Amino acid sequence: MLNTVARRQDTKTQELRVVILCSRRAPGLPHLLDAATRARRWRIVAGVTSDSESDAPRLLEAAGVPALIHDIGAFYRTRGARLSDLAVRRVYDRAALELLRPFRPDLIVLSGYLHIVTTPLLEAYPSRVINIHDADLAVIGDDGRPKYRGLRSTRDAIFSGEPETRCTVHLAIPEVDVGPPLVRSWAFPTHPLVDDARRWGATDILKAYAYAQREWMMRAAWGPLLTRAIERFARDEVRLLDGRAVVAGALGPEELAPQLARELEVWTTSA
Repeated sequence: MLNTVARRQDTKTQELRVVILCSRRAPGLPHLLDAATRARRWRIVAGVTSDSESDAPRLLEAAGVPALIHDIGAFYRTRGARLSDLAVRRVYDRAALELLRPFRPDLIVLSGYLHIVTTPLLEAYPSRVINIHDADLAVIGDDGRPKYRGLRSTRDAIFSGEPETRCTVHLAIPEVDVGPPLVRSWAFPTHPLVDDARRWGATDILKAYAYAQREWMMRAAWGPLLTRAIERFARDEVRLLDGRAVVAGALGPEELAPQLARELEVWTTSA
C-alpha cells in the first residue's frame, strides 16, 4: 500500500519549514544555507546544535537563521548519567521538542548529528526526520539490513575491500541507520593503492585513508544530497510503499549524479 509521508496540511501555499539538527560539525550546512536563499518551496527556520563548541550557530546567525544550543553533554552531566543512557535521551529529546515547537517545523534534518534520536522526537514528526549517513544503505548484509552502519561505516567499507563508497539520506527510525533510503550520492571510487595497504596489513594507512575518503564525501556530497531530499519533501514527492521509500514515483534511493548536484542551484529556484 502506498502511503503519503506525514507532513503539513497545506502543501500549495506554504513553504516547507526545515529545522537542522547537528552536533559539533554540520558539513552540509553551508551548502544548505546557500540553497535556501534561492529555494521557493522551503526555508530553514532554525538550527539546533547538541554541542556548545559547534561552529553551526555562527553560520546560521550569519544567514539570519535562529540558532539554539541544546547541550547534550551538560544535560547528561546534570543528571549524573552516561551518554549511552537512552532513558535520559528520551528526556533530552522531549526537551528538544519544546525548543522546536515555536518554529513549527515540517521537516527535521540531521546533518552531522551524532546521537540516537528516540521515539519522542520521531513520533512527534512521523516520517519527517531525515538523516545523512556516510555509507551506501542500498548495500545489504546477510542479515537483510544495510551492511555498513554506525560512525565507522566508511572505514568498515574500506577495510572490507569495497571498490567505492557513497553517502545516503534516509528516513530516521528507532533503529539506527536502517531507515528507508531516499537519496544516495554518486560513487567515490576507492584508490587502487588501498589494496597495497590491505595486503600489508597496514591498518594505520587504511584508517588515514578512510578518514580522507569520508571527509571528501562529506564535503562534496552532503550539501547537495540534503538539498535534493528537502526539495523532494517540499514538492510532496516522497511516499512509503511497504516500508520502502518511493521518491518522485520510483523506488528509492534516488541517485544523485555529480552534474545533477551542480544543477540543483537551478532546480531549487524552479516553480
